[in-house]
Amino acid sequence: MGFKCGIVGLPNVGKSTLFNALTETAAAEAANYPFCTIEPNVGRVAVPDARLEVLAKLAGSAKIIPTQLEFVDIAGLVRGASRGEGLGNKFLAHIREVDAIAHVLRCFEDGNVTHVEATIDPVRDAETVETELMLADLDSLERRVLAGQKKVKSGDAELKAQLPVMEMALEALRAGKSARTIAPELTHEQHKILHGLGLITSKPVLYVCNVEETAAGTGNAFSAKVAEFAKSQGTVAVVISAAIEAEVSQLGDAAEKKEFLESLGLAETGLTRVIRAGYELLGLLTFFTIGPKEAHAWTVEKGAKAPQAAGVIHSDFEKGFIRAETIAYEDFVTYGSEAAVKDAGRMRLEGSEYLTQDGDIFHFRFKA
Repeated sequence: MGFKCGIVGLPNVGKSTLFNALTETAAAEAANYPFCTIEPNVGRVAVPDARLEVLAKLAGSAKIIPTQLEFVDIAGLVRGASRGEGLGNKFLAHIREVDAIAHVLRCFEDGNVTHVEATIDPVRDAETVETELMLADLDSLERRVLAGQKKVKSGDAELKAQLPVMEMALEALRAGKSARTIAPELTHEQHKILHGLGLITSKPVLYVCNVEETAAGTGNAFSAKVAEFAKSQGTVAVVISAAIEAEVSQLGDAAEKKEFLESLGLAETGLTRVIRAGYELLGLLTFFTIGPKEAHAWTVEKGAKAPQAAGVIHSDFEKGFIRAETIAYEDFVTYGSEAAVKDAGRMRLEGSEYLTQDGDIFHFRFKA
């Protein structure tokens, strides 16, 4: 498990170039014209985590299995997509299926690459896409609320719980705000309802500023404006250079990639920054299972209890959960082995109410 992140943006902002670099494939055709990506391209990538290699070395694991992240490269959207302009209908259908949105914004000048709006203004572009998504949500939600208000008197308990959330979201959309802006006003159960409504603008968004190579480490005036805009929206902006990511993806080994990045004054790839921002955005964390055969990283949502973490590995583990033998990552590294951790009294036996912590190393006990 990781998360399914849709890469969106106006045409010619670098979406497909970034996708190709992230997945190290040429599955998506990066071309200098709108709609070169007709069907969504899906790529699974390993989530980089230095802790996994450390654990594998200490445990003598023969194999390393990182957790996975799924990127979906979605066809470019244009003004009027909510009315079916361009590839609007396909775009809207595909974006409803993802968990989060990585909105790529063009933050570079290049006379050789056309811009669908003729000028470079990433904040305007972000607002254009957001407006189209809000209009699409508004259209669908107005019909659903009207139908719900007629049916709620029938005694449908599920609809009765849904309707107040739908009405709040509709009010926000009519005021020109995304559905996600109502989140602070909702209870835990209402959050689940909002998520289940399938509204595009309820999905968390991070902005990916695609800058020229020389600005990859520091950003530029365009990305600075996006950072301010992102802050006003309660989210974050990540600066990358899709061109650099494309070059890095073609390099052979980790040492070569590190040397190349260092020559540009970069400590890590854009992929790492996007993943980190995405994890924070979705409230995800990583736990591990280790042994002589393999060191394995797994992903769960923050707030997941031990049985839910066990269920990520296998549903039988969750159904028959007894307890979780638990070691903190720092303790395993400090003492060097499971046996040494046990001798030091640092292994814990956690029950079904235990909240999984980032870096936990689990060995689950369960009834077959």
